[in-house]
Amino acid sequence: MWIGPIFLIVILAAAVWAVSAFASKGGGGRRLPSPDDKTPREILDERFARGEIDEEEYRRRRDALKS
Repeated sequence: MWIGPIFLIVILAAAVWAVSAFASKGGGGRRLPSPDDKTPREILDERFARGEIDEEEYRRRRDALKS
């Protein structure tokens, strides 16, 4: 008597897990933008602030992004 409902719960949990795992890997479809997504300019600014690139490289890449 309890086997049926338990089996159904297990099947539903596996389906929810499979859908969430597929969705988190992108699934080959279009991904919605998240608040953590950064623009190329923001990434460039952060690299300059961390000292990964010098001012000349920063300006060159910034100008390249503008065009």
